[in-house]
Amino acid sequence: MSILTASVTRPAPPPAGSPAARAVGVTKEYGVGDARVLALDDVSVDIGAGRFTAIMGPSGSGKSTLLHVLAGLDRPSAGQISIGEVDITTLSDKQLTLLRRDRVGFIFQAFNLLPTLTAAENIALPARIAGRKPEAAWLQQVVGAVGLADRLSHRPAELSGGQQQRVAAARALATKPDIVFADEPTGALDKRSGEELLAFLQHAVRELAQTVVMVTHDPVAAAHADRVLFLSDGDIVDEMADPTSHEVLEYMKKLGA
Repeated sequence: MSILTASVTRPAPPPAGSPAARAVGVTKEYGVGDARVLALDDVSVDIGAGRFTAIMGPSGSGKSTLLHVLAGLDRPSAGQISIGEVDITTLSDKQLTLLRRDRVGFIFQAFNLLPTLTAAENIALPARIAGRKPEAAWLQQVVGAVGLADRLSHRPAELSGGQQQRVAAARALATKPDIVFADEPTGALDKRSGEELLAFLQHAVRELAQTVVMVTHDPVAAAHADRVLFLSDGDIVDEMADPTSHEVLEYMKKLGA
């Protein structure tokens, strides 16, 4: 049986007050000897459930690496990563694939939509791959929030870049994941489209009780988050609650970004 269609018992969501994701003493190295790069250096952090967290830092600071190991897209060289109550560093590749499929949503700068499918079909695709019927009421709520109800029959080539990214965002939420990871989701969008996507992510957290973790280089985007983590040289050096774009920009200047 394919790992994409195998049945799996979905673990219970984390208890109230528990983090949606956690890193403990996480190190990530690439290469050996003179070519060794320390992308993450003994990082420990909790990602609050039902919160919008942004990750920022200068180029090469390790922000995308942190997102990738938290999401189970890459394995740390040392340390522990948990999603809810599950230590994902102990999982086999097959178990990790199933966990990502059932409990994690992803939004990337590249929209990664299938060109032959309509917007509605792209949104429902993760649930159908998992062999489940999408939950109609939840899908209707997500589609309504993303503002694409009148574009569901259109294929990606018939949508603007902003509309395509909102389809990708709705797809990430379609399975009611425990946590959504977004890697520079506004990077390919114009200002208006980026603002629409960020407003949707805020709505997903505040009104749909989702958890979102977003890597961004944009202080305006980061200001939509409840909390910003700042990385430098592979470590978390500071954080900011309820940030403004001005505060984030000034701090990033101190980091040399």
